[in-house]
Amino acid sequence: MKKITLTVAALLGLFGSLTAQVQDSVSTAYKAKKLKIEEVNFVSAYYSQNGDNSAITGGIGTEKLFDIANSLEIKLVKTDRLNRVHSISADLNIDYYSSASQDNIDPLTISSASRTDIHLYPTISWNMKDDRNHTSRGAMLSYSTEYDYKSYGFNLNFSKSSKDNNREITFKAGTYRDTYTAILPSELRPNGYSSGAEGDKANLYHKPRNTYNGSVSLSQIVNKRLQVLFIVEPTYQEGLLSTPFHRTYFTDGSERVEKLPGSRFKIPIGLRCSYFLGDKLIIRTFYRFYADNWGMKAHTFSLETPVKITPFVSLSPFYRFSTQSAIRYFAPYMQHDPSSKYYSSDYDLSSFQSHFAGSGIRFAPPGGIAGIRHFASLEIRYGHFYRNAGAGMQSNIITLAAKFK
Repeated sequence: MKKITLTVAALLGLFGSLTAQVQDSVSTAYKAKKLKIEEVNFVSAYYSQNGDNSAITGGIGTEKLFDIANSLEIKLVKTDRLNRVHSISADLNIDYYSSASQDNIDPLTISSASRTDIHLYPTISWNMKDDRNHTSRGAMLSYSTEYDYKSYGFNLNFSKSSKDNNREITFKAGTYRDTYTAILPSELRPNGYSSGAEGDKANLYHKPRNTYNGSVSLSQIVNKRLQVLFIVEPTYQEGLLSTPFHRTYFTDGSERVEKLPGSRFKIPIGLRCSYFLGDKLIIRTFYRFYADNWGMKAHTFSLETPVKITPFVSLSPFYRFSTQSAIRYFAPYMQHDPSSKYYSSDYDLSSFQSHFAGSGIRFAPPGGIAGIRHFASLEIRYGHFYRNAGAGMQSNIITLAAKFK
């Protein structure tokens, strides 16, 4: 596993050197402002799902799962002597989840990895906005850990806007270096191979996965009512792209661990439009086309219409529709050809249509929530998801978001 060892200080030095061509006389025209807390965001969500097409048991069996996710973000802002605005954000995310299907990795022991687990993923990011030359640049470091993997991420971004700020082009590039612990189904483990349960992790294989992603986006304010954004986000992955504890069953009754190619190229292309219909209603639409070299193609369309009920209360109903084709290596339970080189019964990779609908309500009174001045806003959102693949899968999510300024 290749770890990212760049520090935030090193990143600041790197980007600072790119803008060092400013005359000293300019630096005296501005007064630096001290670092201060700009805002604090707290988000808590409860997610639950149920279905009967678990990849862990070969495309059949329970997909029941719940997840409690919490996120705390602190954003710091400082203006330097050149009047450039520096933003530093620290974000801590913690998920606690329980998965009935993952307990079937080793159905004979209650200590199998992992019916319940904690997913921890902090990030820290820095961004610098320079209004004099209409640019913005930044970097982000991330870390993620769960019972069977660790991930290190590093991202860069750069934006350039027009003089009237009506047009902006943004470039992003990043990499994630992951290491997976190859936990295998109990009946498919070689002799002496560990289960991955607590106290039995000594003899396990560790497999790498590397992801390289980029994006180019162009945003344009067409007029006072219409804004559009076009984005392309290519991604390349290599390494372990299958999940070792997913089972696959073949037409001859045999069973194997899921196997997928060692590389994948993805290309999503999206278009977002926001139309301001007066002062009380916004119509937000989004379309995305997706294709990859595993044979999957997908289309996604979403619509959200935030509307002001009062000057301080707004509703945001939303709907998203997706349709996708299956990868060429997918087949349902016991329908794989024994001569196949690659195979999976993961219904996330199958052909399906999905619907996600719900609404949010946001409160932002001028005196703060409940009269607390720094409690700027409170939002509650609910969404219901349905996917028609196989026996069908449904999920629900409710989210609470609080902003302090």
